[in-house]
Amino acid sequence: MFGLMMTSAAAMAEVVKVAGIFTLPVEQQWISRIHIALNAAEERGDIEYVYSENVSNTDYERVMREYAESGVDLIVGEVFGLERAARKVAAVYPDTAFLMGSSFPPQEPNFSVFDNFIHEPAYLSGMVAGAASDSNVIGMVGGYAIPEVNRLMNAFMEGARETNPEVTFLVNFIDSWYDPPKAKESAFAMMDAGADVMYAERFGVSDAAVERGAKAIGNVIDTSGEYPGTILASALWHMGPTVDTAIAAVADGSYAADDYGQYSYMAYGGGSLALDESLIPADVVAAVKAREAAIMDGSYTLTVNDEAPVSDN
Repeated sequence: MFGLMMTSAAAMAEVVKVAGIFTLPVEQQWISRIHIALNAAEERGDIEYVYSENVSNTDYERVMREYAESGVDLIVGEVFGLERAARKVAAVYPDTAFLMGSSFPPQEPNFSVFDNFIHEPAYLSGMVAGAASDSNVIGMVGGYAIPEVNRLMNAFMEGARETNPEVTFLVNFIDSWYDPPKAKESAFAMMDAGADVMYAERFGVSDAAVERGAKAIGNVIDTSGEYPGTILASALWHMGPTVDTAIAAVADGSYAADDYGQYSYMAYGGGSLALDESLIPADVVAAVKAREAAIMDGSYTLTVNDEAPVSDN
């Protein structure tokens, strides 16, 4: 344990003070999951919440220090690309709890990590995509070929092959977390090459699908309302279980460096599948729901594959 320790009675006497530090706008799909969960905790009265968005990598360390100096109990954010600086700051403030999106292990005594392990619903959405493809070509546009993206895309591909062994994939990474025009351009190229279903890991892909009359699969958030008749299914991420577990640990004085990745699994309520059953044949819906039930009861387990996916030859 670390210097944050206190009696449960004393810890619960005060509302936990939480700060969020985000490198992108809180409206961005991945960041929004964290922001929504923290807002919900504040609305319940569990925390006091402040945040900074659009923080550059060069400024991130300064903002972390300022929040730690201000006396917040828990700092939540993402440190992809600035691991060393973030961990250095955390070591200077052992009495502050840090919960950071990261591809690397936790760091004693106070630096915990999380990630969006929604490979399970991604697999299920792949089952839908494979069954929906008439051309047997699926296009996939991702941000960066990093573990937290790779594992979702690999699971999606595995699910698609289950319902359509003949399916092939076109894969491209745009090397940006937010560049809808570039993602849209990549999607157009894939549809020109025969893709009739698109995996929209990034914004912009679904817009291209609408323009070309193709179908799309969503990721992290449900955008079916914005693209009616286009989004077949979406693998959704719910940050609530992760955030709520950390807040409770800080509140009762038990917080320690840990890997919170498991709380994004479906069994914890951290991931789920959204289906537009009006666009999917009943037999496919039944197959997907049967596999979902098997995942939930533990009789079917997916292997996490963090390797970068590639296009089929």
